[in-house]
Amino acid sequence: MRTIRRTIITAAATAGTLDLLSAFVFAGMKGVGPIAVLHTVASGPFGDAMRQGGVGAAGLGLLVHYTLMTIMVTVFVLAATRLSFLTRQPVLWGLAYGFGLYLVMYWIVLPLRYPGVFPQTGAWQVANALFSHLICVGLPIGLITARGLRRR
Repeated sequence: MRTIRRTIITAAATAGTLDLLSAFVFAGMKGVGPIAVLHTVASGPFGDAMRQGGVGAAGLGLLVHYTLMTIMVTVFVLAATRLSFLTRQPVLWGLAYGFGLYLVMYWIVLPLRYPGVFPQTGAWQVANALFSHLICVGLPIGLITARGLRRR
């Protein structure tokens, strides 16, 4: 159990940080700062008023982001404890999981929360989202899970 917990924490911290850095870079290219990105994350579950929040709202956005990432990682890690093929080909299944997360987030969750804004279908927006979900999220989750569970 300790190995599983350590794997979840490591993968969530790594994928969560890479995803957040990706969001900061892509938002920065549009002139949007990191605090505004975190306000937007906080606005998901806590309402649009979070967009005008201060440092506390940004901190809440950070907490929401890492909580969601921990849930995403936990699902993959627990699946990998039962489905060994996930750890035998971690690149393939990590990328596939990242693509699945992209589909759920960008075609179900975000359109339900922000109708009229999502889904975004422009080539640049889709490429950014796919890069973030496949390379920054799915791939590290697959690789870290495979490495962590080998130690069991």
